[in-house]
Amino acid sequence: MAALLSSLLIFSFLSLGTPLSSNYYQKTCPNAESIIRKAVTDATKNDKTVPAGLLRMHFHDCFVRGCDGSVLLNSKGKNKAEKDGPPNVSLHAFYVIDNAKKALESACPRVVSCADILALAARDAVVLSGGPSWDVPKGRKDGRTSKASESTQLPAPTFNISQLQQSFSQRGLSLEDLAALSGAHTLGFSHCSSFNNRIHNFNSTTDIDPSLQPSFAASLRRVCPAKNNAKTAGVPMDPSSTTFDNTYYKLILQQKVLFSSDNALLGSPKTKSLVSKFASSKDAFSKAFVKSMIKMSSITGGQEIRKDCRVVN
Repeated sequence: MAALLSSLLIFSFLSLGTPLSSNYYQKTCPNAESIIRKAVTDATKNDKTVPAGLLRMHFHDCFVRGCDGSVLLNSKGKNKAEKDGPPNVSLHAFYVIDNAKKALESACPRVVSCADILALAARDAVVLSGGPSWDVPKGRKDGRTSKASESTQLPAPTFNISQLQQSFSQRGLSLEDLAALSGAHTLGFSHCSSFNNRIHNFNSTTDIDPSLQPSFAASLRRVCPAKNNAKTAGVPMDPSSTTFDNTYYKLILQQKVLFSSDNALLGSPKTKSLVSKFASSKDAFSKAFVKSMIKMSSITGGQEIRKDCRVVN
């Protein structure tokens, strides 16, 4: 009962907020989107991991207190901020948001929120990686609260299908959204710690998760030995880890995905059928991803327009 009440409170709290619109900055900052796009493009030219970093950062922002830029705030004094919570310590590319904000403050001071910058940067990241484009609704406000302890609300790579379904439904997101948004795992890199549970001491009877394809499991164990693996050790999320495509879904069907939460999509008839659909059609995946990204990025919750994305006004 307490869990139900807290989930209702989370949802009602997040559902309130400013209505968003496509032309929110049309009069107040008409070049906002091109300024942000330039910051993302420039950074990606120097570092091909930037798009994956920005997309992950946006997810992690939206799943805690809504898409309010709270993940961008620095820890201060005794308050440890979200970005220093365990699931967020490997987030990177914050400087891209800073660069965009600096350029926007010069063009139209105190107009564009950091939360909107991140939502637009995530879209640009997908486009630069060869994925679909979409019109991002705008008008989010920046939050004033950021707590590392709340980062545990993020869905974990060890989650099973019922835990994933609960985490998404608390935010008004469906199983369709879960299946589509998980496709963001087509981009990026994972450290060993996120999938060690599947390749060492899986349970009391077996060392390796039996749902992992054996030669794939063996290759992961070579990169991530049980002892003495470097903190930086890991593997790309999929072989085309800088290209936004539907390879991820093909890998799920081949039992060659990294996380328990990826494999968990086979655990419900609904998500299993969507995995098959997306594996056979990049277009079907792209359409579903866009629809779910707009839905997720419309969970609002902030109060102000920050001057500096790392500190409250």
